[in-house]
Amino acid sequence: MSERPIRILMIDDDEDDFFLVTQLLQDISPNQYEIEWAPSYQKGIAALESDDHDVYLVDYRLGPNTGIDVLRRVQEMPNQLPVIMLTGKGDYRIDREAMLAGAYDYLVKGEITADLLERSIRYALDEYNHRRTIEESEKKYYGIFEKAHDLIILADCDRNIIDANPAALKAFGYSREQILQLHLRDLFLSIDESELFLNNICHDGHTSSPEYEFKTATTKKMTVHINAVMLDEAAQIFLCVIQDITEKKREEQEKQHREKFVITGRIARVIAHEVRNPLTNILLAVSQFKEEDPIVASDDALLYTDIIERNCTRINQLITELLHSTRMIELHTDPHGINELIEKALLLSQDRLQLNDIQVDRKLVSPDIIINADEEKVVIAFLNIIINAIEAMTSRKGILTVTTTRTPENRARLQIADNGIGIPSDKLGRLFDPFYTNKAKGTGLGLTSTQNILLNHQGTINVESEPGKGTAFSITMPLFEGAENLKTNKKSE
Repeated sequence: MSERPIRILMIDDDEDDFFLVTQLLQDISPNQYEIEWAPSYQKGIAALESDDHDVYLVDYRLGPNTGIDVLRRVQEMPNQLPVIMLTGKGDYRIDREAMLAGAYDYLVKGEITADLLERSIRYALDEYNHRRTIEESEKKYYGIFEKAHDLIILADCDRNIIDANPAALKAFGYSREQILQLHLRDLFLSIDESELFLNNICHDGHTSSPEYEFKTATTKKMTVHINAVMLDEAAQIFLCVIQDITEKKREEQEKQHREKFVITGRIARVIAHEVRNPLTNILLAVSQFKEEDPIVASDDALLYTDIIERNCTRINQLITELLHSTRMIELHTDPHGINELIEKALLLSQDRLQLNDIQVDRKLVSPDIIINADEEKVVIAFLNIIINAIEAMTSRKGILTVTTTRTPENRARLQIADNGIGIPSDKLGRLFDPFYTNKAKGTGLGLTSTQNILLNHQGTINVESEPGKGTAFSITMPLFEGAENLKTNKKSE
């Protein structure tokens, strides 16, 4: 039993009915209920505004108004307290109308007993408290849904997207109306991956692989981690909590590049030391042999010694190039605009671009982004990538897209993209390895040297490619620390 009496407001224009209900409540328990009477619709509405009751007993007929009008008024109130409708005997139409309008129960006048009245009041209050608990839970979880930083999507096994939280809408670049028109598979980069995911969650209740490739509204690729759980087995509705790990994967890849570069440099120095010593001995021996008596050093012998000498020299040159491409280099840095540097690299590649009739699409940020760079070396790094792009494209059909932007991490970003033949995924991992090349006459040190230059500038380089669709190199470099002061000085000048 509650600590205070249950407060009831009865809106009824028949005083006899009020006395009857009061007496029945007294019979149940003298101190358990407090009842207030409003003898008209207007006084009932005024009493509602006091918000000082637990439950309402409302007569259907209230002069020119009805109990349905009271119900509608209650529905507009914040608390929406329970209403029990008092109706005429056997009027099923009114009973049904009252329940559809939101009444918790109805009682037929003339058939009301103390037990029936108590049960109806208790049911209404229990049902009200149950609904409020559910509403509060819904508000709580909806607040989590709306404010969560993770991307949350509600979907079903028919591949329909039912809802998405604001974080997901922002990350994928869709409005709520747009994303609700999509199928879940439309977010996956690969249809096979989407079918695998749906089969796992809909048939097994779990996902076999937490990592997938998604695409945004602008077809930007995202690497995501998905935790999915089936919420409603009968309706086949499941919840996906998605984490965008694109940046994390990129950082891991950059770390691997740096570690690999350091290891490669160490190996290169070991090779240089171990190989150059015997090469020097071989060259000395060849030189000594060639100074012997011409009769001993026959024409055939001199031919072979020339071959040995040339190849020893070539090996020595390759070792020198390997050392240059993998060792820490001395930089002479000055503030330069990244647009300025890429334009100089494009100018150096102008002959190749014209010869192959390659179109250049510039998407350069304005104003220019100032970075601290060794101009000569950075231009060479950019040029190496441009030349590779030109060689990967078909003459008269190639489009080289050069884009500069400022990243959310406040770094300068340059993207050099082509629409060439692309690179198979199994070869992307070896792209910066020394001597790895697909060119007949290439040394395989161009991209190694490019990576070295950028790493020495505290920069990063990543590549994305798809066979038949082209390749995109993304480079980020730290801003020049005095960039803002430099801009201010230039404006004042």
